[in-house]
Amino acid sequence: MIIAIIIGMAAVTMIPRVVPAFIVDKLQFRDWINRWLNAIPFAALGALVFPGILGVIPGKPLIGLIGGAVAIVLAYVGLNVILVVAGAIVTVFLLTM
Repeated sequence: MIIAIIIGMAAVTMIPRVVPAFIVDKLQFRDWINRWLNAIPFAALGALVFPGILGVIPGKPLIGLIGGAVAIVLAYVGLNVILVVAGAIVTVFLLTM
């Protein structure tokens, strides 16, 4: 019974992830829809990251904003994502000392 439940849960979580991958490749959307769909991952990433930036040090959102600004500048310069994250971490660390 437990194995059937695990297989069922796997199918329920897998179907919504796999089916769109096969369907979207076969559909042709208008240009404005494609631009909108391409922006969704960035919007989702921003919605996930920004609250963490504000709450990195409880009661001191400015420190998180400065760390986020450093990350934006480093990413704009074109550094590797590891260096961008490390730069933001080091900035927040130095500001909390």
